[in-house]
Amino acid sequence: MQTLIINGSPRKNGDTVSLLRLLTGQLDGEVRVVDAYYSGISGCIDCRYCWKKPGCAIKDGMQQLYPFIESCDNILIASPVYFSEVTGPVLTLGSRLQTYYTGKRFRGEKGITKAKKGAVLLVGGGDGKPDKAYGTAKTLLRVMGAKEILPLTGSFHTDAIPAMEDPDAVRGVQEIAAFFGGK
Repeated sequence: MQTLIINGSPRKNGDTVSLLRLLTGQLDGEVRVVDAYYSGISGCIDCRYCWKKPGCAIKDGMQQLYPFIESCDNILIASPVYFSEVTGPVLTLGSRLQTYYTGKRFRGEKGITKAKKGAVLLVGGGDGKPDKAYGTAKTLLRVMGAKEILPLTGSFHTDAIPAMEDPDAVRGVQEIAAFFGGK
């Protein structure tokens, strides 16, 4: 079993990462965590390379990530919620999934054929309104081949209580692990 986790948090010991540590401890197989803030992955520049050829003209960390996206069994997008959206680096990485869209639209390809399971883990304080971020994350998961996506898991009052002390968030992480076929 292979699991890809896209981590959108800039904080290496924050609420998002604490829940990710709980999750990864419950997963079997290979788990690859991509820290979007520190990955060095650039955003799409609309050069239209992918309109005619698979992949991307930008040579960075996405070149190694594309094969894992295509072969993995599970994908999780985890992010703090900033202004009701996933963080900018998650959106930047997501823009590089354009090659999958253009593969279908312009190159006549089927897209990612291996069905995956997907989940979204969001964390935040403030207004506690994750709907837009969840919608964006589900769109990205579908582009990466997720056919089954769990309902949203998260902790939305981290300004008052740490995520690890939020029983709903901890229970949600356990549900993700079980859905992904964890221990």
